[in-house]
Amino acid sequence: MIAAVRKFAEAELAPYAQERDEKKIFPVDVLQRAGELGLGGLYVGEEHGGIGLPRRAAAAVFVELARGDTAVAAYVSIHNMVAWMVDTFATDEVRAAWLPELSAMQKLASYCLTEPDAGSDAAAIRTSARRDGDEYVLRGVKQFISGAGSTDAYLVMARTGGPDARGISAFLVPADSEGLSFGANERKMGWNAQPTRQVVLEDVRVPASHRLGEEGEGFSIAMRGLNGGRINIAACSLGGASWAVERATAHLRERIAFGKPLSAQQALQFKLADMTTSIEASRCLLERAATALDEGSPDAVQLCAMAKQFVTDQCFEAANAALQLHGGYGYLAEYGVERVVRDLRVHQILEGTNEIMRVIVSRAALEGAA
Repeated sequence: MIAAVRKFAEAELAPYAQERDEKKIFPVDVLQRAGELGLGGLYVGEEHGGIGLPRRAAAAVFVELARGDTAVAAYVSIHNMVAWMVDTFATDEVRAAWLPELSAMQKLASYCLTEPDAGSDAAAIRTSARRDGDEYVLRGVKQFISGAGSTDAYLVMARTGGPDARGISAFLVPADSEGLSFGANERKMGWNAQPTRQVVLEDVRVPASHRLGEEGEGFSIAMRGLNGGRINIAACSLGGASWAVERATAHLRERIAFGKPLSAQQALQFKLADMTTSIEASRCLLERAATALDEGSPDAVQLCAMAKQFVTDQCFEAANAALQLHGGYGYLAEYGVERVVRDLRVHQILEGTNEIMRVIVSRAALEGAA
């Protein structure tokens, strides 16, 4: 499986990554070809077209994809999170109707939790879902939604009850629903190969059967999805940074300065040693967290938060150092390193900021010490 994904990334992602970044191309055709490998349903059950991988194996897939194009790999991780949530919490009717095409990436999905005034405080969302017979009527605005305007389904968290987390429910909203619209494509520092827009819901009607789980379970569903999402985005950071460090290593060997290769400079050797160590430590913690999630370990949430915070921080620093080791060439788009640095920067923010990850980890540590 990994060999096939690596071949796909080398053939379909890496050669065109710079063009996608510069021209802001969302490669739907490439995603559909990824779907032919089963990459749209990595941990969806086989009965609905998925391949049922454990999280540790899926993380290895995202590492390989990110070596080819970090921004595209990150979108694939978001799509897979939605597909898993549908597989785990939707009705049999919805699973049968949506999962085969989601798993094949013939249909694409977006995840809608964040709002203009509710980011890290996800329980404060205001989007509402009012029951009206056999339908729900959704109204509100979602912010920073990856793939918005180009995808076929939106997993929307909306308030069906009181003002706290227990009042939130989850809904699968088809893209052709009346009243669903999108804001302008955001201008971003990175992740240019995927669109990011507001999702606007103006009295959007969805069948009650499109609710995932029971009323009031949406926040719990969202958090369970994010545990895996944090593993995946850490894996994308690891893949992108690994590629950048390899490019920097080759540059040190090839670049001659003061009559000898840069690799002969001890100061640069030490920097490379630190970068390589960070990459390997990130890989170990990522695998530890993914295994804990697979096994349902009681410390899985804490470990997923640890991995997301540590890996995205360390890998951003490693990629940034790789740019520095290239000197002026690292600043040029044609070398690709600056694109990876820009793409990795947002990984420290999304799926819960790294400050929130530290809150989760410290809370678990304090509770364990009590």
